[in-house]
Amino acid sequence: MKKYDVVIIGAGLGGLQCAYILAKHGMKVCVLEQNRLIGGCIQTFVRKNTKFDTGFHYIGGLDEGQPLNRIFKYFGLMDLPWQKLDPDGFDQIIYRNKSYMLVNGYDRFCDKMSEYFPGSAAELKTYTEFLRGVGEGIFDSFDRDPEQNLSGDTLFGKNAYQYLTSTITDPVLQNVLSGTSAKLHLDKQRLPLYTFAQINSSFIQSAYRIRGGGMQIAEKLARSITDMGGEVVAGAKVTNLLEADGRISTVEIEGREPVETKYIISNIHPAATLRLAQETSFVKKIYRKRISSLENTFGMFTANIKLKPGALEYLNRNVYIHETDDIWDEGSQTAAENPRCALVSYTVPDDQGRYAQNVDLLTPMLWSDVEQFQDSTLGHRPQQYIEMKQKKAEQLIALADKYIKGFANAVEAVYTSTPLTYRDYTATENGSAFGIIKDYDRLMYTLLTPKTPIPNLWLTGQNLNLHGILGVSMTSFFSCGEILGQRPSSNMFNI
Repeated sequence: MKKYDVVIIGAGLGGLQCAYILAKHGMKVCVLEQNRLIGGCIQTFVRKNTKFDTGFHYIGGLDEGQPLNRIFKYFGLMDLPWQKLDPDGFDQIIYRNKSYMLVNGYDRFCDKMSEYFPGSAAELKTYTEFLRGVGEGIFDSFDRDPEQNLSGDTLFGKNAYQYLTSTITDPVLQNVLSGTSAKLHLDKQRLPLYTFAQINSSFIQSAYRIRGGGMQIAEKLARSITDMGGEVVAGAKVTNLLEADGRISTVEIEGREPVETKYIISNIHPAATLRLAQETSFVKKIYRKRISSLENTFGMFTANIKLKPGALEYLNRNVYIHETDDIWDEGSQTAAENPRCALVSYTVPDDQGRYAQNVDLLTPMLWSDVEQFQDSTLGHRPQQYIEMKQKKAEQLIALADKYIKGFANAVEAVYTSTPLTYRDYTATENGSAFGIIKDYDRLMYTLLTPKTPIPNLWLTGQNLNLHGILGVSMTSFFSCGEILGQRPSSNMFNI
């Protein structure tokens, strides 16, 4: 039986980053991924010689000296083919038939928004300075214990919607500032202010896509892990965690020999993690019930579209379309309704030419819309499900065509996915896009730390405190710090 210092369950971004950190510290690590492809939500797939991303579309804060740049340098990821989005309009918000460009740089962002809303210039300065403070202080969290985030005194303990509406009085401007809603689950009653501010701040700093697909991130990390003596094993589904002498000592794998380990990090949903440890004496029923009852964010319906050659110009920005009065309520739409919002995300052309080769359309989708099909398997879905997806794709294309001239005529082929697809390919609970819903008023209940009741089992990934590439990356350091016996520091990225 093989023996490791650390076994990591799930080869998504967080799992691979944890393996990299621990291997860099000389530990013998093994990452086990149940699917045939690593990467989780940053994996790519190919249809008719066209490469599509599953969940990776763009990232923020990648310019020199910015948070994600410093982190990605640590992981050796800055030599990938990053492409900066247009700093004079990295995101376009279409709301009430008017267009608003979001620009990079805090001062420039404030000035541009003030041009659109001159009567709100003073409020915008207050709002932008707040975002600047959050962005520039992102690594301060490394200098305090993660459990301090559970205090109501932090920005995690304040309501995002209340802050926005008390700072910005113009309802139209409130919606425009919330217009990049496909990056997070907007919730008036629960969303913590820090989540809203950190995500919006990082993209104001800078915004980037990657040419060739997000899978390159996972592949680069996996190669580095292997070079440092670690292992990354795909097609290895963990089925059981066995306890001995007060610790989880054995990891059982479907169709493979079990492995022994000193420590375990789980990059899958906490509820799924606990289902692997049914026989442990450490996890009480009340804890299992608490974790299993946590509500997850909505998922996404995605139409991955292959375009006709030379039919649609590439846009070096994202387009967010909103045909609703209140953007904060868009996540409640059901599949029975026409989509009222969409993110139009262009893929960087392989030839970096004028015309786009493919584009993704995304809109929120609830698990309840696909729950009736949850017992079906990939390639064997009911006709009703297939027809629902086709109709939804047609509606999304029609929505995009209203604002992007010639869009519908440029479509050559369409491939669709729902939260059910994400559940089956990436093992995300209920196909959730952003993990567990965090509630500013119930932080002790919904904001998780890496620790579990099992002494040598820790968690990582988007379900803990922050989602997104930056949030998952930072969480990986906290998770590894538990094993290494050292807290991450704010100066660790001065490399």
